[in-house]
Amino acid sequence: MTTQAPGTTPGPVEQMFAADQASRQLGIELVRYGEGTAVLRMTVTSAMVNGHGIAHGGYLFLLADSAFACACNSHGPVTVAAAADVDFIAPAHEGDVLVATARERIRFGRSGIYDVSVLRGDEVIAEFRGRSRTLRSTRHEEPQ
Repeated sequence: MTTQAPGTTPGPVEQMFAADQASRQLGIELVRYGEGTAVLRMTVTSAMVNGHGIAHGGYLFLLADSAFACACNSHGPVTVAAAADVDFIAPAHEGDVLVATARERIRFGRSGIYDVSVLRGDEVIAEFRGRSRTLRSTRHEEPQ
């Protein structure tokens, strides 16, 4: 886990996650992160369950996408999703605690590929692959 020393400026992952209202409003927690990696946790609530009594795939995608975002932004420059896809392996249910672990596969130029596994305990619920693109510059960067 990368931790922030007291009195220091938050790093890019902490800054991004602190501003991520979508993830935080759903109770997603940043468990740990490092260079090219991130682990997030979410408990499936009754509001996340669809008409079949299972977690809506959009919430599973969002959890995986948030882990992907933390991993690909761990390097510093603002990086966004260029594309992503998910394979749903098993259903999740209300009360399930899901853990998404993102791993960088490769970075090349301004692009990257990241894999995210979403698990309930030891059981794989979903596999996600995200393709990232680092922005050339943003309004959030300080002039150099």
